[in-house]
Amino acid sequence: MKTLMGYLAGLLFGLGLAIGGMTDPARVIGFLDIAGDWDPTLIFVLGGAVVTTFIGYRLVWKRGTPWLGSRFALPTRRDLDARLLGGAALFGIGWGLSGYCPGPAVASIADLSVPLTAMLVAMAGGWWLARRV
Repeated sequence: MKTLMGYLAGLLFGLGLAIGGMTDPARVIGFLDIAGDWDPTLIFVLGGAVVTTFIGYRLVWKRGTPWLGSRFALPTRRDLDARLLGGAALFGIGWGLSGYCPGPAVASIADLSVPLTAMLVAMAGGWWLARRV
C-alpha cells in the first residue's frame, strides 16, 4: 500500500508540474532571464507549492502518525557541509543550463528530445558518481 501511495503521489506531482507548465524548459530559462523576456510563471508555481505544503503539513501534524507508517521519517541532520553545498550548486547549474530539474524531466519523458535525453543521462551519471564518491 505504501508503494502504491508513493506512485500516486508521484503521479499527482508530475501532473501538477505538467499543468503548471514546468515540463517546458523554456519557462525555467525564461524565469532566469531577468534582463530579457522574463517569464514569472515559475514564481506562481513555487508559491502554490509552498502554500499547499504549508497547509498540508499543518493538517498532517495534527494526526500524530502517518496513515501507512508508525512514525514520520524526518531528517535529523541540520549542518551544512561541502557535499550538500556542492550538490546544491550542481543542481542549480544543471537546472539553469538545461531548464529541467529531475521532477519535470521525468514528467517530460513522453516528449523525449535530445536535450532531455542528455539531461537524463547526466542525471543518472550524477547519481552513479555520487554513490561511488
